[in-house]
Amino acid sequence: MPQSLSSIALHLTFSTKNRVRALAYPELRIAAEGYMVGILTKLGSPSLTTRVVIDHVHVLFLLSRTESVAHVVQVLKQESSAWIKSQQPEAKDPNLTKFQWQKGYAVFSVSESNISRVKTYIENQEEHHRRMTFQEEYRQFLEKHRIAYDERYVWD
Repeated sequence: MPQSLSSIALHLTFSTKNRVRALAYPELRIAAEGYMVGILTKLGSPSLTTRVVIDHVHVLFLLSRTESVAHVVQVLKQESSAWIKSQQPEAKDPNLTKFQWQKGYAVFSVSESNISRVKTYIENQEEHHRRMTFQEEYRQFLEKHRIAYDERYVWD
């Protein structure tokens, strides 16, 4: 019986549009993490860990063998953005009603031997960002993975 098998772990990160600090409510971030995990599960690309912080997201997930990275990211961003816009915190926050994710994203392959380390890194985002901005972190990832980029087009 022929089989098609895969194990592709990916670290995905993207920001809110213009790094608007729209996700200021801790309970909203926790709920958004759960919602995003559900989207990934539905796509057959289970989350190993997902962390939403005030202005960006990190996700470590296993890519479905039948979905492209671009499709998974597109669906994840579209569906989570619509869900975030629908949330009604105590005060109607204009940052939520006009919420958008940035157009771009960065995704990096993660070897089996590094999954635990990347998972810990993602789970400690709050602490990490006391020392470094999202932009600094993003640039470091791009440089570490030798991805050429044009600063004019990275931030939208």
